[in-house]
Amino acid sequence: MNPDPVTARLRGLFDGLQGAQRRVAEVILADPVGSASLPIAALAAAAGVSQASVSRLCHTLGLPGYPELRLALAADGANGGPEEPAGDIAEGDDLASVVRKIAQLDAQAVRDTADLLDLDALERAIDALQAARRTDVYGVGASAIVGADFVQKLTRIGRTAVSYGDAHLGLTSAALLGPSDVVVAISHSGSTTDTLDMFRAARKGGAVTIAVTNNPTSPIAREADHVLVTAARETVFRSGATASRLAQLVVIDCMFVGLAQRMFDASQAALEATWLAVHKRPESPRGRGVRGSGRA
Repeated sequence: MNPDPVTARLRGLFDGLQGAQRRVAEVILADPVGSASLPIAALAAAAGVSQASVSRLCHTLGLPGYPELRLALAADGANGGPEEPAGDIAEGDDLASVVRKIAQLDAQAVRDTADLLDLDALERAIDALQAARRTDVYGVGASAIVGADFVQKLTRIGRTAVSYGDAHLGLTSAALLGPSDVVVAISHSGSTTDTLDMFRAARKGGAVTIAVTNNPTSPIAREADHVLVTAARETVFRSGATASRLAQLVVIDCMFVGLAQRMFDASQAALEATWLAVHKRPESPRGRGVRGSGRA
């Protein structure tokens, strides 16, 4: 992995950028290596924005200024840089192009998320999960699918966990949580109203809060105790697409495996017991279940 590659960070932030900053990001992502060689005036002219807008994008990326952005882009190039994204899916693309672009965008999201994952924040999140009496997982829409997957994994190793995609049910549970409980909120945008409402209710009661989001400046990221950032772009035919879900699943799997390692013997015993419970059922016409996967 490259150390926190700025192009990966920029792709992750892209959906939340507006106006001039978004135009600068488009120019950079179209040619990161070429952009590293441009003076600030030239980059601003290429994007059709002011130099101040370029500087503001640098600050959004957490960099002091444009010289640091140029150095970071050059370092990405020197490290081989990421594969050039295939681009958005266009109306006239043939099926082969659609398959190629989806595969490349999904793979890019996984690589970028792995590169950007804050290991200290991940370690603290695993600490909290290990100490938790109960874990509630909040997410709506596509994020609810990821939340259900995480709860299934936690249940397999004997942890008490419930996923909520319905705000009424989630708020009911959140009202009863306290400092010995953990909440994991999953939201690509970090500003989904139902997820925020459940998250804030749990936080008010003192629960430890973990946010999995693509936007590190979002409301849910600002309010969480621990923030784990994904890096996936949602494009024109792909709102709630597999790229964002795969990026979230990378983070979820890292939390799960890290937790299971902490309690290795108990986890292995629980996985064996839960596998046996399912395996004893009559054989499905579809074939045998897969040991340890939780899938039939």
